[in-house]
Amino acid sequence: MERLVPLTKILMTLAVSVWAILLRDWQSLLVLVLAELLVLLFFGIFRQQYKAIAALVVFAVFLGLVQYVGSGDIPSAIVAGLRMLSMTTVFIALLGTTKLQDLTAALVTQCKIPYEYAFMFTAALRFVPDFIGESKAVQEAQACRGLSLEGNILKRMKSYASVIQPLLLKSLGRSETMALSLELRGFGGKNHSFAASVGLKAIDYAVIAGLVVITVLLFV
Repeated sequence: MERLVPLTKILMTLAVSVWAILLRDWQSLLVLVLAELLVLLFFGIFRQQYKAIAALVVFAVFLGLVQYVGSGDIPSAIVAGLRMLSMTTVFIALLGTTKLQDLTAALVTQCKIPYEYAFMFTAALRFVPDFIGESKAVQEAQACRGLSLEGNILKRMKSYASVIQPLLLKSLGRSETMALSLELRGFGGKNHSFAASVGLKAIDYAVIAGLVVITVLLFV
């Protein structure tokens, strides 16, 4: 997938999301999820992102249980979980194989999204790993001070408040530092240049054509 330009990967993500929304039976959604996992495994993305995929599987099971409690229908619960899993798995493939600066360039130059919005989107993605790392560091620091995250759910929620507060303060400080840095660098100008080359190649046209054909065969 590294040979594909970001625009092709974005279109692939949108296409799979549309398929997941339009597919109604859990068997088709299961085939779609298995196909995505095979693609991730083939391109070596599964090994790099297995923790994130495992977390998504757990969340899909939780979402299915919530759907079952609300509706009492097992097939609809399975569909809800698989639909969420298929839509998020392809998003992991997009982020796992695309540099954020290349994604920004594609969103601005080809998708015609305003630079400010594209930058906000990719900047938020850039800070997710840092946010997770800082949360672990805060938990370890609070644990050294005697904080216990064990017990019933109410006690654990109360204990997590002492983790969330310093984490939010650190995030606000990082945001202020980033805003000041962007202001000093003249962020908000009308002209933007990108070092990344995002032009479509022959393989991109072939993949896009394949997406169109599959969509037509599935739903027309």
